[in-house]
Amino acid sequence: MVRIVEVREIAVRFDRAIANAVVDFSRHTVSLVALITDQVRNGQAVAGVAFNSIGRFAQSGLLRERMIPRLLAADAEDYGDGQGRIDPARVAAVAMRDEKPGGHGDRAAAVGALELAAWDLRARLAGEPAWHAIAQAFGCEPLRDVHVYAAGGYYHPEDGLGRLCSELAGYRQAGFTHAKIKIGGTDWASDAARIEAAIAELGSGANLAVDANGRFARDQAIAVGSKIEPYGLRWYEEPGDPLDYALMADLAGRYGGPLATGENLLSRQDVVNLLRHGGMRARLDVFQMDAGLSYGLTEYAAMIAALEAAGHRREQALPHGGHLINLHIVAGLGLGGCEAYPGVFQPFGGYLPDLPVEDGRIGLPQHPGFGLERKPGLAPHIAQLLA
Repeated sequence: MVRIVEVREIAVRFDRAIANAVVDFSRHTVSLVALITDQVRNGQAVAGVAFNSIGRFAQSGLLRERMIPRLLAADAEDYGDGQGRIDPARVAAVAMRDEKPGGHGDRAAAVGALELAAWDLRARLAGEPAWHAIAQAFGCEPLRDVHVYAAGGYYHPEDGLGRLCSELAGYRQAGFTHAKIKIGGTDWASDAARIEAAIAELGSGANLAVDANGRFARDQAIAVGSKIEPYGLRWYEEPGDPLDYALMADLAGRYGGPLATGENLLSRQDVVNLLRHGGMRARLDVFQMDAGLSYGLTEYAAMIAALEAAGHRREQALPHGGHLINLHIVAGLGLGGCEAYPGVFQPFGGYLPDLPVEDGRIGLPQHPGFGLERKPGLAPHIAQLLA
């Protein structure tokens, strides 16, 4: 039976200053964690490594004061699957001992980091890529390749239309056919100019999504929707507070194009409430929940099940995050596509140097686990974590 003998965490800062309509990411950090076991391969202890995704701060205090001590105090049977393997769902359950229901917040991301590290560990011990382990665990047919879009268009200190167009041209040259940019961080005239420049660069409004990051109140969200609808955009993302389901329902009744939301919904119950009250439309709208921010893959899979039970398709799910872990999840669960951060949120954003994007699609990693140590910018931090 596999036993977890040590759990480590370090907070890693992003390497450049960017902002959306609400957040300055220059001081943001991410929790990088390792579950170290008593199993030895090639003279080294086998460890599972993951992080809590992008968009929330590191959860160092929660992990070190509550979650990690619970894991280390548990018996191996408490987080095992009865067949000698690590069970990620039971790892999450141990980490959540004595926690009250609700109040998700950063706790959801702290548990998510540990649960995803358990998936990396499970796949490594089996000698298989994480997407394969995920597909087997949930009874899914894995994708052969994945549609990906480039998420960028942030507000930069050196901003301007020339910089934005150069960024988008770089994405096209890298093989991306679709991209997303931010809105709501400046006046409408400037945002409209950004949208029109992006459409000109990408060739069609259908190749461009826009993201307001929850900036707008109801009336402004509706007003902006009426202004952007003629562009025929791929989607209009998170126009208002992510828990304002009435706003989403009002907007869905007025805006004819696809809406997208979900990255800040941190539990299955949040998603059920969105489905009940948010006016989301089957075969049209996009769901962007992120396992690393919402208790891990086990909870995320329950969200997908809730979507399907409400008449939506799993192809409508395109997780937020833009990183390698979510590429594995999309491939393993057979979802509709994956965000990519090819130029931002380093060292976590983007995929691997040996995985080129061609015509908007990417092949699957074949390395054991998530293969995070094969990301050149992230490898030194993982080496520090495991030293």
